Amino acid sequence: MTNEVTSTRGRETAQYANTALDLRAFRPVLVMAVVYAVLWVGWAELAARSLKAFRFSLREVMLIMPGISIIMGLFEVWVPKSMIEKHMGEDSGLKGYVLAFLFGTAPTGPLYGAFPIARGLFEKGAGVGVVTVFLGAWGSAKIPQLMLEAKFMGVKFTITRFILTALGVGVMATIASRVVNRELIFGE
Repeated sequence: MTNEVTSTRGRETAQYANTALDLRAFRPVLVMAVVYAVLWVGWAELAARSLKAFRFSLREVMLIMPGISIIMGLFEVWVPKSMIEKHMGEDSGLKGYVLAFLFGTAPTGPLYGAFPIARGLFEKGAGVGVVTVFLGAWGSAKIPQLMLEAKFMGVKFTITRFILTALGVGVMATIASRVVNRELIFGE
């Protein structure tokens, strides 16, 4: 009977801890609600414009995230953890950086679409530097973006910027792999 009571109290405590954790996750939403309330009181026109921009951004995210979710599901099922650990893990070196850069240049879409994929790479054993390269390439060296850039800025400019971007992303990844610890990311 005592073990049963202790077990029940343990579950209740765990449930309370989970609820508290869930409420902390909504702090940014609550802060934004307060900001909008203050805006409505003092600057109604600014609040209306801000709310319109928020709705536009939310609609854009809602259109893109289902596709990202499908990609993530396929990634989870089709790509074994051992493959990511071998080719993009902490000890993959330059090969991992090059693969991450190539994967980061291929897609189109906004940078926030890359974050779930980066999380999936981390969970499957990719190194911190490799994920940094992936995010850097996605944000600054996508192939469709480069083609458009070459049209407007010229091929010489685009090639120069691309090379400097690749070098810069590599330097950031090297620093990140030495400074950032996986335990800091996941609390392992």
